Amino acid sequence: MPKIHAYTDAAERRTSSIILPVRVGLLAGFLATHMASAQGTVPDSLAERLRRAEAAIAALQVQISEQSQSGLQTRSGARMEVNGRVMVNAFGNSRRVNNVDNPQFVQPDPAAGVPIRGGGIAIRQTRLGLVVTVPEALGGVFTGDVDVDFYGGQTPSSGGRTFPLLRLRTARGTVRWSHAELMIGQETPLVSGLNPVSPVAIGTPAFAAAGNLWLWLPQVRAGVGTGGRLRVGAKAAVLAPTSGDPVTAFDTDNDLAERSQRPYLQARVHAAWGDADMTGEVGCGVHQGWLVPVANRERSHAVACDALIPVSNRLELRGEFFTGQALRGLGGGGIGQNFTPLNEPLETSGGWAQLNVRATSMLRLGAGCGGDHPQTASTRHRNDACAAYALVRPLGPLFVAFEYRRLRTGYTAGYFVNDHVTFGAGFEF
Repeated sequence: MPKIHAYTDAAERRTSSIILPVRVGLLAGFLATHMASAQGTVPDSLAERLRRAEAAIAALQVQISEQSQSGLQTRSGARMEVNGRVMVNAFGNSRRVNNVDNPQFVQPDPAAGVPIRGGGIAIRQTRLGLVVTVPEALGGVFTGDVDVDFYGGQTPSSGGRTFPLLRLRTARGTVRWSHAELMIGQETPLVSGLNPVSPVAIGTPAFAAAGNLWLWLPQVRAGVGTGGRLRVGAKAAVLAPTSGDPVTAFDTDNDLAERSQRPYLQARVHAAWGDADMTGEVGCGVHQGWLVPVANRERSHAVACDALIPVSNRLELRGEFFTGQALRGLGGGGIGQNFTPLNEPLETSGGWAQLNVRATSMLRLGAGCGGDHPQTASTRHRNDACAAYALVRPLGPLFVAFEYRRLRTGYTAGYFVNDHVTFGAGFEF
């Protein structure tokens, strides 16, 4: 996403106003030096003095330019950038869903054979972010960022969805060295960090509850890796335990995962190659957690693999596959279910794949499908989703986007299908 640099024409004028008197002062100093040199008091030649002066002016120009372009400054003096994405999206659904502006699965009709259709407009997938950079920290480079949106629910009022609540998405502090890194904050699970591309599925990523594990969790993560054309690495993380169960408005209690008194543990190995638009990566990871639904401690575990493969500088293929049990806490595994009606861990497997095309500098296209297939003892037996999108950037920060999504969710009573369309428009900064 483009970042905003807080400099303007006024800043450039200030830079010029600083440099001009500096040049005049230096020139006066040179003339005085030349006169002194003529009297034999200064041994250096005028040419050498002029060379040093030009170098000093060039260095001063660079310093002033960096200060004017660094924009916002934190109290510690670190450089800070602001970025954001404002989007209004109009949507429509042919059936009941769990979330009308960005649905993940279909809900049964309230009366047999009587689907409920609807449409509307929302702005709550707008995002704001801050990025702080420190070139020298613990012998490495520090980057800190905070990303928020307005998808945290809606205020109980007659306005409803037009008064969305602010929500913290990710908040990370990372120190990177040449062959290692350390991250503390809130981020996607280590075993499933890759998401599909979607210009309008922002509040929850595309194919959530249909093969995509994604939920942002507080964690501490460390990793090591090699350099070169083929980069191989390994990472491990300790994550906050969470069952994914909803909490009340003000009071919270220990959820089923926190009752285990153990954190989630994850590890991943990967290989990466290329750079810029031709960066590719494949990796596999493992997840281990614990939940206490009644009295006994039950396991939440998974094995997941993902791949990002650049076919050319305009075409890429990406996808993920997982299998495990009791994975609601990772963002929709088992279609948002941890246990069977008998309180046994719900086994599930799923995945997604997507093809993305950079057709022109202004047009990007993509299409893919995903699915989550828990064992039949669950309430929701299966959830499949396919989506296609088009993203157009006509001028500067402006964008328009369209996405069609088809959801198919299976219950004991049968399958229910929803056709979801979204048109989004806005700007980025």
